[in-house]
Amino acid sequence: MEHLVQQHDTAQQAIDATNRRFEATFLTGDHARAVRETYTRDARVLPPGAPPLRGRETAVQFWEAAAQQLGIREVRLETVDLELHGNHAHEIGQGTLVLDGGQQVVAKYVVIWKQEDGEWRWDVDIWNTDT
Repeated sequence: MEHLVQQHDTAQQAIDATNRRFEATFLTGDHARAVRETYTRDARVLPPGAPPLRGRETAVQFWEAAAQQLGIREVRLETVDLELHGNHAHEIGQGTLVLDGGQQVVAKYVVIWKQEDGEWRWDVDIWNTDT
């Protein structure tokens, strides 16, 4: 039992570190690097009001275009609930996008995490807002 608790804590810390790295790298303006360091190779991105996307490089294109079109300057991620299932996990959270001029857009999200090459990465990413 103690081994499972330790394994859970280690995974939770790694997942949190990946989210913090995405935030920090996105803030530098290097959106492509933020995405490449966070998503799996075959990631699925399910943006609201748009068709599903597949693949890390497609995710890069999506985030670069979104950052430019919406003026996203900062992304903040807050985990509300995290459950581990072996080499997968699912996270429910709240994300805040800070736009040019300081406007903030708050969204709820679900990420299905997967271990890939020894790292916890986003495999499925879906979000929406209340409005």
